[in-house]
Order: sequence, then C-alpha cells, then structure tokens
Amino acid sequence: MLVYDGDCAFCTTWVNRLQGWLPVFPPIRTSQSLTLEDYALTQEDVDRYAWYLTPSHQYAGHLAASALFRIQPGFGLRLVGWLMATPPLSWLAAAGYAFVAKFRGKLPGGTATCDPAGPAS
Repeated sequence: MLVYDGDCAFCTTWVNRLQGWLPVFPPIRTSQSLTLEDYALTQEDVDRYAWYLTPSHQYAGHLAASALFRIQPGFGLRLVGWLMATPPLSWLAAAGYAFVAKFRGKLPGGTATCDPAGPAS
C-alpha cells in the first residue's frame, strides 16, 4: 500500500500521475484515512515521507519510490528502482526527495497546505 499526505495537492497530483504512468500500482491510502498505529507509523513519519508498505517491509521517502519502481514488469523501470536504492545514486535520490519534500508547498501544484512548516500566517 502507498501512503501519502492527502492534504497536499502536490503529493496528490504526483501520486495520481504515477498511478496513470506505471503499469503496476499498489493500493493507495492517504495518511489521514489510516489509524497510523496499526502500521507502526507516527504523524511525524507521514509528515516527512510517503510510505510504501508491504507485509514484510516499510519503505519511506526515496526508498518508497524505489520499491514502487522495483515492482514494475519492465526491466528499465525495475533498474531505475534498484539504482535509486544503491549508493552513490541512492544518496542523490535521498537528497532530491528531501529537497522536494521540504519545498513541496512552493513547487508547481503545491499549496500552503503542502508546506511541512504549515501555512504562512
């Protein structure tokens, strides 16, 4: 299952785009629709990262994206997923994810609700 911040327009837009682009996609749930404790997640966890949850693993942030690509049927997409999880490219993927997550409210499609710091007063 893919868990993301359903209050964030930027996040919702990208989840919907990926769902349309990728041949295989897990069930989607917003963090607001879950009892986080049932998945051993906290509010801080879901505020900082999107999550890909499987019966045996929890992947956060860039590793969630990596896991999502690794379940695809095409070799090229699976390769992208593996590269995203393998140093040194994983370091770049982690930095890129952190940058996007920090500034998601200011990126195209973002709103004040997307801003991890909260709406400006």
